[in-house]
Amino acid sequence: MSTTLRPAPGLERLSLNTATTKGWTLAEAVAGCVDAGIPGIGLWRDRVAETGLSKASRLVRDAGLTVTSLCRGGFFTAPGREDDNRRAVDEAAALGTDTLVLVCGGLPEGSRDLPAARAAVARGIAELAPYAQANGVRLAVEPLHPMFCADRAVVSTLGQAIDLAEAAGHDTGVVVDTYHVWWDPELERQIARAGAAGLIRSFQVCDWLLPLPADALLGRGHVGDGHIDIPRIARLVTEAGFDGWTEVEIFNQEIWDTPGEETLRTVVERHLRHLDRIGQPCS
Repeated sequence: MSTTLRPAPGLERLSLNTATTKGWTLAEAVAGCVDAGIPGIGLWRDRVAETGLSKASRLVRDAGLTVTSLCRGGFFTAPGREDDNRRAVDEAAALGTDTLVLVCGGLPEGSRDLPAARAAVARGIAELAPYAQANGVRLAVEPLHPMFCADRAVVSTLGQAIDLAEAAGHDTGVVVDTYHVWWDPELERQIARAGAAGLIRSFQVCDWLLPLPADALLGRGHVGDGHIDIPRIARLVTEAGFDGWTEVEIFNQEIWDTPGEETLRTVVERHLRHLDRIGQPCS
């Protein structure tokens, strides 16, 4: 029988993305959230697959956690993604989340044709969106930092993501991830634009660390440890009308090597220090 987790004070909208505790199984991540009083959990499909979809759904539901997102669908520039993306929609629906994060894909192997890759992404999202909406799932287009353009996402700015979401329709929206968008000189205007159109589906946070590691994907850190003014971005998102979850998603080998309980203590402490009570106007 499912319950509702009573969150710890100040953590009412905090969510742990399972990428942050990569060394944990899904069962361990769920138990960690319960122990820490974190009421939300963002799931990666590999963790769900390890557990089995039905068991994963039951595990999270019985713990009283809210599944804030499922990651990931997308990679529309690779061949044969249609079936997998529909499965991702089905998994999101079975897990009880209405948000499927899309990492849209980089350049096809051997290609330098960036406009063609972006056109393929636009087609892929538009084709998937009606199926997602029919199953109660909203697609969320995530722009990635431009350094990932070649291999992971030819969608590099929030403005591009908004354009794609608006063109696809069917309740498609966007992800605002501080790691990927903080550098954008258009960020304030584009967050306001997304908010006015009701397109912000997910707000993910982590910090930008220097020096970047050899694998730049792992250059993320806990809120407050790097160079991003995360509270300011959080205020912008709040002022734009987003009242959803703050999902902590960190890729960092040192953090992955840290005991999960210690990582969650840091996640909670940084949230309470930097992000609880966000809402005052930006200066």
